[in-house]
Amino acid sequence: MAKKVAQRKANPALMKPVQPDAVLAAVVGSTAQPRSAITKKIWDYIKKNGLQDAKNKRNINADDKLKALFDGKSSATMFELAKYVSNHVK
Repeated sequence: MAKKVAQRKANPALMKPVQPDAVLAAVVGSTAQPRSAITKKIWDYIKKNGLQDAKNKRNINADDKLKALFDGKSSATMFELAKYVSNHVK
């Protein structure tokens, strides 16, 4: 007998559009959008500009726009990304 796999429900709080502030808007645009879309746009920006560390893929090397997002740090890990996004949305 095959077991029924429970479908995961999307968390409605994560789908709610949030408004990026000026620092985050420089990377993802100024329109309100869900956090998932913001994170995807940040990753697109990182990949387009080659900012992922070559030796340690979990690290992101900041350019001027990302340095402002990362509170002045020159690098951050991918796990810290959500924390920095939360600091720059309303």
